[in-house]
Amino acid sequence: MSTQVTTGLQVRRTVELTIDGQKVNAVEGSTLLDACRASGKEIPTLCYGDTITPKNACRVCMVELEGSRTLVPSCSRKVEPGMVVNTNNERTSHSRKLVLELLGSSVDLSLTKNVARWNEGYGAEPSRFGAPSFHHDDRDDAVTGHHHQPDGSTAETVHQPVKIDNNLYVRDYSKCILCYQCVDACGEQWQNTFAITTAGRGFDARISTEFAVDLTDSACVYCGNCIQVCPTGALMFTSEYEMRQDGTWNEPEQTQTDTICPYCGVGCALTLHVQDNTIVKVTSPSDHSVTHGNLCIKGRFGFQHVQNRSSE
Repeated sequence: MSTQVTTGLQVRRTVELTIDGQKVNAVEGSTLLDACRASGKEIPTLCYGDTITPKNACRVCMVELEGSRTLVPSCSRKVEPGMVVNTNNERTSHSRKLVLELLGSSVDLSLTKNVARWNEGYGAEPSRFGAPSFHHDDRDDAVTGHHHQPDGSTAETVHQPVKIDNNLYVRDYSKCILCYQCVDACGEQWQNTFAITTAGRGFDARISTEFAVDLTDSACVYCGNCIQVCPTGALMFTSEYEMRQDGTWNEPEQTQTDTICPYCGVGCALTLHVQDNTIVKVTSPSDHSVTHGNLCIKGRFGFQHVQNRSSE
C-alpha cells in the first residue's frame, strides 16, 4: 500500500510497513532507520551521519527483516511496501551487545556519545576480553602482517600515539572505528580533496594520508569537515584537545551562538562554541541549505582574530 505526502513543494509517495508489530507509513526512498526514528524507535548507530552516505561499517544498527537470512543495516536499507521489521528482540539485542563489546575492547570509545548507556542497556561488557593492550607504536610504521603476539591476558587494540603535526587539529586514531565518514567527507561526497583514505587490511586497516605522510605534506586543505563528521573524537580541534589534556574542557558550561561566516559572500552558517568568553571550536549545522555542515579553513579555524585582546 502506498500514499502520497507533500513535503514543501514536493509530492512524495509513502509506503506502509510493520515495525515491531505497528503499522508505519514511511516516505519512499527513506531508510529503515528513518522510519524507525519517525515512529519513536531508538536504534543505536555509530557510523551514521546526516550528510554522509553510510558505509554500514559499525553494524550496531542491525535489525531483523522478515524473509531475510541475516540481520540488515537499518541505516542503509531502503523501505519497501509490506516489510515486517523487528528492532528489539533477542537476536538484534545479542548482535548489538557483541558489536559493542568487540568495538569497546579494541577502540577507545570514552568520548563517543551514548555508548555507556547502550552498554548498560544491552549488558555489553567489553572488559570480558581482558584489559586493553597499549603496546603499539605508530600503526603507519607497522609491517603488514607482522602482529604483536598476544599473551591471552589482554585485548588487542588499535592504540597508537596521537598524531600532532599541525596547529589546527589532532588525530587520535586510538578512537577510530573505521566508519569512513572522514574519508567520504574528504573525498567524493563533499570536499573532493582525497587527502585521506583507508590503508591496510584486516586488523591492520587504518585511516591514513597518501604514503602515510604528515598532514602538512598531504593534499589536506584543512577544511575540518572530517572533524565535523567524526563520531568518536578521533579527530579533534587542537584547542579542544589541549583543554581536555589540561582538564579544563567543560562542555556543559559552553554556549553556542549561530552566526554567518564573514570571510566571503557565500553565507556559510557557523555555530560558535564558547567557554569562558573564548571561542573553543566552530561547527556548522548539518541541516543548513548552504553548507550542509561543511566549511572551509577560514570558516572552521579562522576565528582567532575575534579574540585578539589587548594585554592591559
